[in-house]
Amino acid sequence: MKRVLTLSLVALLLVFVFAEWKPTKSITVIVPWAAGGSTDQVTRMITAQMEPFLGRKFVIVNTPGGAGSIGTVNTWNAPHDGYTWTANAILDLTKYALLEETIPFTHRDWRYLLCIYAPNVVVVNPNTPYKTIDELVQAMKANPEIPIGSAGTGSGGHVAAEIFAEYFGLKYKHTPYAGGNPATVAVVSGEVVGNMQFSMEVADMLRAGKLRALCTLSAQPLTISGYGTIPSIRQWYPDFPDVGAYFGLIIPKDVPQEVFETVESVFQKAATSQAMKDWADKQGLVSVCIYGEEASNIVEQVARRVTWLLYDRGVLKISPEKYNIPRIGQ
Repeated sequence: MKRVLTLSLVALLLVFVFAEWKPTKSITVIVPWAAGGSTDQVTRMITAQMEPFLGRKFVIVNTPGGAGSIGTVNTWNAPHDGYTWTANAILDLTKYALLEETIPFTHRDWRYLLCIYAPNVVVVNPNTPYKTIDELVQAMKANPEIPIGSAGTGSGGHVAAEIFAEYFGLKYKHTPYAGGNPATVAVVSGEVVGNMQFSMEVADMLRAGKLRALCTLSAQPLTISGYGTIPSIRQWYPDFPDVGAYFGLIIPKDVPQEVFETVESVFQKAATSQAMKDWADKQGLVSVCIYGEEASNIVEQVARRVTWLLYDRGVLKISPEKYNIPRIGQ
């Protein structure tokens, strides 16, 4: 009798451990940026691949504002039951707690499903005189009022521009927009000279001849299907840091465990699908499949780099020390 009870207990535990979450309604993903930008594109692509495996539709809700913090807070304030997620470049989420005292979370309160690595690309309006990155650098050194757009204060494009400015010891006129798509349209229209947004945000306009790419800020040259190969900035400046960002889906860490077990299984299949790889290749991106502890470790390293950079340059007013975020090298 005792043996039967023991076996029953083991069976019960196995059922608990391997319990599968079966969502009974659509899942909302709040994209905290405007439609058409980098996060929006990645989110719509990865969720489209996940739907057949999960058996439920995803509802994408664009909620731009506050450099992405508004939509992220809305996600946090929703029930943590697995039916409301967010999406972002992880460098953006690492800084929200340092934007204002009222943010109710830090980057350590989430789980990450990373599916794309995107390099930043320096682009300018084709009507500008700048044909090489060195010409733009010299012009910015001579004129600190050259307008450079971004997806918003503290966004990936802004961080790239700040790294650029710090490296060369120059200043520029930062012009923030409500997302990567409007920031790119502003370059096309001539409202700003250029931007340093992610490859998927500028790829279509490059193919259409409405932008000129000077270089990528990544360590390697970048090939965009239908456009060509963009040289790395290291061709001119060999010790320039490698600049890019991981993108993916983000879920509050305290949702039920069975949600994560199911979602991570479905995500793995979607992120490694041929459709995802083909789309990444077309947009000049790197398709990845990173989650769990590995993703959390990447986020922590990004937080150490990005938050201190933005704090030292006066973009963030709250010190990373408040949340025990050490500098790189400490």
